Amino acid sequence: MIPLTVADTGEAHIIKRIGGNPEVKKHLEDLGFVAGASVTVISSMGGNLIVNIKEARVAISREMAQRIMV
Repeated sequence: MIPLTVADTGEAHIIKRIGGNPEVKKHLEDLGFVAGASVTVISSMGGNLIVNIKEARVAISREMAQRIMV
Protein backbone atom coordinates (compact mmCIF):
# COMPACT_ATOMS: atom_id res chain seq x y z
CA MET A 1 0.00 0.00 0.00
CA ILE A 2 1.15 3.51 -0.82
CA PRO A 3 -0.37 6.91 -0.08
CA LEU A 4 -2.23 8.57 -2.94
CA THR A 5 0.37 11.37 -2.98
CA VAL A 6 2.97 9.03 -4.54
CA ALA A 7 0.61 7.23 -6.96
CA ASP A 8 1.38 7.52 -10.65
CA THR A 9 -0.53 10.18 -12.60
CA GLY A 10 -3.05 8.83 -15.08
CA GLU A 11 -3.12 5.33 -13.59
CA ALA A 12 -6.24 3.90 -11.94
CA HIS A 13 -5.80 2.67 -8.36
CA ILE A 14 -8.14 0.95 -5.93
CA ILE A 15 -8.49 2.55 -2.48
CA LYS A 16 -7.44 0.06 0.19
CA ARG A 17 -7.77 2.10 3.39
CA ILE A 18 -8.62 5.58 4.66
CA GLY A 19 -6.73 6.88 7.69
CA GLY A 20 -7.24 9.83 10.01
CA ASN A 21 -9.73 10.79 12.69
CA PRO A 22 -13.46 10.06 12.27
CA GLU A 23 -14.24 13.58 10.99
CA VAL A 24 -11.61 13.33 8.25
CA LYS A 25 -12.80 9.84 7.28
CA LYS A 26 -16.41 11.05 7.09
CA HIS A 27 -15.42 14.05 4.93
CA LEU A 28 -13.48 11.85 2.51
CA GLU A 29 -16.32 9.33 2.46
CA ASP A 30 -18.75 12.10 1.52
CA LEU A 31 -16.49 12.98 -1.42
CA GLY A 32 -16.57 9.35 -2.61
CA PHE A 33 -13.28 8.12 -1.16
CA VAL A 34 -14.27 4.69 0.20
CA ALA A 35 -12.39 1.39 0.32
CA GLY A 36 -12.78 -0.47 -2.96
CA ALA A 37 -13.42 2.64 -5.05
CA SER A 38 -11.30 3.37 -8.10
CA VAL A 39 -9.35 6.65 -8.11
CA THR A 40 -7.09 8.20 -10.76
CA VAL A 41 -4.67 11.07 -10.13
CA ILE A 42 -5.20 13.66 -12.88
CA SER A 43 -2.55 16.17 -11.80
CA SER A 44 -0.42 17.28 -8.89
CA MET A 45 0.41 20.94 -8.26
CA GLY A 46 2.32 22.04 -5.19
CA GLY A 47 1.50 18.75 -3.48
CA ASN A 48 -2.24 19.22 -3.91
CA LEU A 49 -3.96 16.67 -6.13
CA ILE A 50 -6.77 16.71 -8.65
CA VAL A 51 -8.25 13.23 -8.83
CA ASN A 52 -11.00 11.52 -10.76
CA ILE A 53 -13.31 9.51 -8.52
CA LYS A 54 -16.79 8.22 -9.33
CA GLU A 55 -16.98 10.13 -12.64
CA ALA A 56 -16.12 13.46 -10.92
CA ARG A 57 -12.98 15.53 -10.55
CA VAL A 58 -12.12 16.44 -6.98
CA ALA A 59 -9.27 18.60 -5.64
CA ILE A 60 -7.78 17.48 -2.34
CA SER A 61 -4.92 18.75 -0.24
CA ARG A 62 -1.65 16.90 0.24
CA GLU A 63 -2.58 16.19 3.88
CA MET A 64 -5.86 14.55 2.86
CA ALA A 65 -4.21 12.60 0.03
CA GLN A 66 -1.63 11.13 2.41
CA ARG A 67 -4.44 9.52 4.43
CA ILE A 68 -5.75 7.66 1.36
CA MET A 69 -3.89 4.37 0.83
CA VAL A 70 -4.02 2.65 -2.55
